[in-house]
Amino acid sequence: MPIMTLRPILIHPDPRLKKVADPIAEVSAEIRKQADDMLETMYDAPGIGLAAPQIGVLNRLIVMDAQRDPEAKPAPMVLINPEVIWESDEKNVYEEGCLSIPEQYAEVARPKLVRVRWLDVDGKTVEEQFDGLWATCVQHEIDHLNGTLFIDYLKPLKRQMITRKMQKYKRERARG
Repeated sequence: MPIMTLRPILIHPDPRLKKVADPIAEVSAEIRKQADDMLETMYDAPGIGLAAPQIGVLNRLIVMDAQRDPEAKPAPMVLINPEVIWESDEKNVYEEGCLSIPEQYAEVARPKLVRVRWLDVDGKTVEEQFDGLWATCVQHEIDHLNGTLFIDYLKPLKRQMITRKMQKYKRERARG
């Protein structure tokens, strides 16, 4: 079992969060280690999803676990080069948050159902349909791979307000 490492999560605004991540050419031991580290980082945060750009790695890897039932066992997922191949016309609205935008939440409307294709840690192609919170989570994380944050769906004034709060948060954190 590889030793897992918590990775620091980038806080908005950070230019790396606005870049489009590169596809992963090969599922290697290094990529599997990155996935393990990301899962540990996500659970520790705690969050239900994490994308590689959030830890400063510009490749197309996301991890997620939208299992909210405390009685159920965790359902960690690793998606390499994920892409939405179908989405429903019907929308769902969830109050979204983001580990890169701590303590800020806003309602975002997204397709209720999405079908996603990706590679697993063994390099096999997987296709699955997601619904509800899982659908919102996978779309939110894939957005990160494309340099999009959930606040990009908000009206400019609300987005600017959250960005100013994050700048202040980062200044205060830097002071210790």
